[in-house]
Amino acid sequence: MAEKIKKVVLAYSGGLDTSVMLHWLKERYGCEVVCYCADVGQGGELAGLDEKARASGASKLYVEDLRQEFVSDYVWAAVKANAVYEGVYLLGTSLARPVIAKRQIEIARREGADAVAHGATGKGNDQVRFELTYYALEPDIKVVAPWREWEYKGRSDLIAYAEQHNIPVTATHAKPYSTDRNLMHVSYEGGILEDPWAEPPGDIFQMTKAPEEARGEAEYVVVGFERGVPVSVNGERMGAVALLEELNRVGGAHGVGRVDLVENRFVGMKSRGVYETPGVTILQAAHRALESITMDREVLRMRDALSLKFAESVYYGFWFAPETELMRQTIDATQEDVTGEVRVKLYRGNVIVAGRRAPRSLYNERLATFEADTVYNQRDAEGFIKLNALRLRSLAQVNK
Repeated sequence: MAEKIKKVVLAYSGGLDTSVMLHWLKERYGCEVVCYCADVGQGGELAGLDEKARASGASKLYVEDLRQEFVSDYVWAAVKANAVYEGVYLLGTSLARPVIAKRQIEIARREGADAVAHGATGKGNDQVRFELTYYALEPDIKVVAPWREWEYKGRSDLIAYAEQHNIPVTATHAKPYSTDRNLMHVSYEGGILEDPWAEPPGDIFQMTKAPEEARGEAEYVVVGFERGVPVSVNGERMGAVALLEELNRVGGAHGVGRVDLVENRFVGMKSRGVYETPGVTILQAAHRALESITMDREVLRMRDALSLKFAESVYYGFWFAPETELMRQTIDATQEDVTGEVRVKLYRGNVIVAGRRAPRSLYNERLATFEADTVYNQRDAEGFIKLNALRLRSLAQVNK
C-alpha cells in the first residue's frame, strides 16, 4: 500500500520521464503535485512548461533561474579544482544536481510539502546525487523515486504510457535518447549509444560542430583569471554566465569539448555517456597553464592529489558532505595567486596553450635560461644529485 503523501514537489523537466511521473504520482498517491524546474541553462527546453505541467495535473510550477549560482558556486569550484572524473568527464551533470536539489528542498519547505520526487532511474548516479542532497539538507524528508517503484521497465514503456494518457512528449521509439543540457554541457545516453562500438550519430550534438566540419582557421582566445576564477575573455570583463556562454560559443564553433566515455557509475555498473563541454574544456586547459607559473610545486601536487577525490565526491553526489566542504576550502586557499591571463589557440577540436602571464609569476627567466647566467651555480647540482643517489647506490651495492 502506498505511503500517505499530501503534497510532493517533483523535479520536473517536461521530458518523457517526469511528464509521465507527474500523472503517475497523482494516480498512485492521490496527492497534490507541485512541479519545480531549475533553469541551469537548458535554454528553449523551458518554453511552454507551465501550460504543459498544469495540463498534466500539477497545481503549480516553479521555474527558478539558478544559472548564476550554478556557474559561480559549482562550475567555478570544479575549474579551480581541475576536477575530471576518470580522466575525461568534466562533471557537467554531476555539478548541476546539488544546486537543483538544494532549491527543491527550499521550495518543499516554502510549500509545506511532506515529500519530494525526482526522475532519476534506479540504475544511475542521479538518484544518489539528488537524495544525498535532500537528506543532507532535510534529514526527515520523504523521497519518492518512481523508477524504483513502478512496473515500467524502460523508456519504451513510458512512451506507450504517454501515448495512452495523451501526455505530450518529444521522445520517440526512433530517438529514445536521454539528454541532459545545462549551461556547462549536454550529455547523451541510451538508444544506439548503449552499444559502446557504435559511433554517436552526428545529428545528436547540440553545442559543438564536428571537428572535421569546424572552421579551417585557428582562433586565439585570451582568458583572464582572478584567484582561479575566470573573469574575462579577450580583455572584456564578464559575469560568470555570460563568460561561460561566450566560451561555449567560440569553443563549439571549433569542435572543442566532445567526449565519448564508458564510465564507472557509483552504483557499480559501467555506462556509456557522450558529452559536449566546450567552454569548460577551454577553461581547464587555460587554468592549468596559469597554475604552472603561479603555484608552488608542492602546493600544486597537494591540490592535484585532492582533484581526483574532489571529482569522485562530486560524481558520487557528496557535494554537501563535510569532506567536500573541507576540500573546497583547501582548494580555494591554493588559488590565492592564480591571477593572470592565458592565450589559447582553438583549432578543429584542439585547445592549444599559446601563452601565459601573471603579476605574481614564479617563473624566472634568469634562472631557466640556457644562456650564461650569474644566478645559478651549476656545480651545486653535483652534490644534490649525489645525495639523492645515495640510497640507490646503497641498494645497488647490496644487490651486487
